[in-house]
Amino acid sequence: MPIPVADALQRAEIPLAASGIYVQEVGDAPALVASNDMAPFNPASTMKLVTSNAALEILGPTYAWKTQAYATGAMQGDVLRGDLIIKGSGDPKLVLESFWLFLRRIRARGIREIQGNVVLDRSFFEERAHDAAAFDGDPAKPYNVGPDALLLNYKALGFRFTPEPATRSVQVTIDPPLAPYNLAAPRLTNGDCGAWRAGLRAVIDPSGAYFPGTMSASCGEKIWYVHPYQMTHTQYFSLTFRKLWADMGGVLRGEVKNGTLPPAAQFVAEWESASLAEIIRDINKYSNNVMARQLLLTLAANVTHLPGTPENGGAVVRTWLGNKGIDAPELSIDNGSGLSRTERISARTMGRMLVEAYRSPTMPEFISSLPLVAYDGTMRSRLVNQTVAGKAHIKTGSLNEVRSVAGYVLAASGKRYVVVCLINHPNAERGRDAQDALLQWVYEKG
Repeated sequence: MPIPVADALQRAEIPLAASGIYVQEVGDAPALVASNDMAPFNPASTMKLVTSNAALEILGPTYAWKTQAYATGAMQGDVLRGDLIIKGSGDPKLVLESFWLFLRRIRARGIREIQGNVVLDRSFFEERAHDAAAFDGDPAKPYNVGPDALLLNYKALGFRFTPEPATRSVQVTIDPPLAPYNLAAPRLTNGDCGAWRAGLRAVIDPSGAYFPGTMSASCGEKIWYVHPYQMTHTQYFSLTFRKLWADMGGVLRGEVKNGTLPPAAQFVAEWESASLAEIIRDINKYSNNVMARQLLLTLAANVTHLPGTPENGGAVVRTWLGNKGIDAPELSIDNGSGLSRTERISARTMGRMLVEAYRSPTMPEFISSLPLVAYDGTMRSRLVNQTVAGKAHIKTGSLNEVRSVAGYVLAASGKRYVVVCLINHPNAERGRDAQDALLQWVYEKG
């Protein structure tokens, strides 16, 4: 154990047994540091490294998700006398801009009025109930959105509140725009801004968003991102589709509902996502839990040719590790994002996986997806004034009583090292100094 790391753990009152550390040069050299490295730990968001690396190697860096539109019935002028079917493949980043372009392609095929229904084929993932409150009791947090084969815009709503002192009112707008959807603004007051979100007393459901509380003028303009957990994925999709379609001059006579693609349906248009190599940058640099869940289910569906499930995704990852000669009896995968109380991995398993990732043809894409220390992602404000700044790509993980780092350090010697430090302890938050000390020590002494 490096002395600066041991000292920092002691100051934080974290026993050595509450941390697992593994440091190894990326070649065949023995471990430089191995402390409690075979014990299972909750890795928090560093579990995303396992999910994203497995997907990168199995699916390939150019893999892309396709969202497709089909039609049934005959066209009469610009009127579709049938249904429009939209089939999803689990795109983790079907954001509003992409969806708008997709709908433009459908309109460009001559469809203006849909006399039937818009049918959503979400069968690429197994449909199951998702309790958004199960993780931390706060279902409105955007990171608690459940996976969906037709996930649209992360199923999130952004409310912008703008106090207007001249009219003694608050203007509220919503993104994405929904239709039909009611908005009721809070009352404007004076005083401290304080806990302004709680003061709104928000009620958000499929019919509208109501804020019967108050907001202080001293708050200025505020944006609040919310998971509208009272809505189903289908309801959210319907409200967004109807608004955008109407804005394009389109008409929908029927409903938006779930179903499956009929064999006789005719292809209309397709939207292809960014490549997997680009998608994992969002997952790892900014620790996007929703996208990581989507990725694990995508991996499961592609390998098993069955509707994607977390269990099958975990089995695929375990088999992939086994094929690399990495036996990981302690490994437990819940959803692949690390937003879990039950996921487990040892520092050695994580470290050996990272060593193998460095030897892989997809190594450049994988490493570039990790935050660059002191520069971007979740590491942008750490070790800014240390010599390791800009010399390490490190993924972080943070949960209550969990702090973790894992990735690569390019030492001053020119050698590159895999570094993993997992801490599970009530004082884990105070363990950040020890982890930073470890990264700096590897840079100086490796």
